[in-house]
Amino acid sequence: VQLQASGGGLVQAGGSLKLSCAASGFTFDWYAVVWFRQAPGKEREGVSCVSGSAGSTLYADSVKGRVTISRDNAKNTVYLQMNSLKPEDAGVYYCAAGAYSSDYCTLGYYGMDYWGKGTQVTVSS
Repeated sequence: VQLQASGGGLVQAGGSLKLSCAASGFTFDWYAVVWFRQAPGKEREGVSCVSGSAGSTLYADSVKGRVTISRDNAKNTVYLQMNSLKPEDAGVYYCAAGAYSSDYCTLGYYGMDYWGKGTQVTVSS
């Protein structure tokens, strides 16, 4: 089982990044995928979720209107398009997968079955 997050980098405030989470080793469309982020000295927080069927999505209030999550089950990949980035968006971004019903989503991390290594996002002001 593997989840591989990629696409992080250094961007100026107001810029955009697109993160990818590539999965292997499990039945991908049975799992909701959640992006979390963790800034230094802060708790890990859920940013966005897409359900296994892609029928449901969730966004943290802090990113609503600026972030879009999507998934391509044929490619076993979830994407996080982030626009109008702010310095407070910086941190290590992780993707995780949890086995839920096809249209269920959550931003909590207790029910996640698999975690990937993170990708660093740095936003300069």
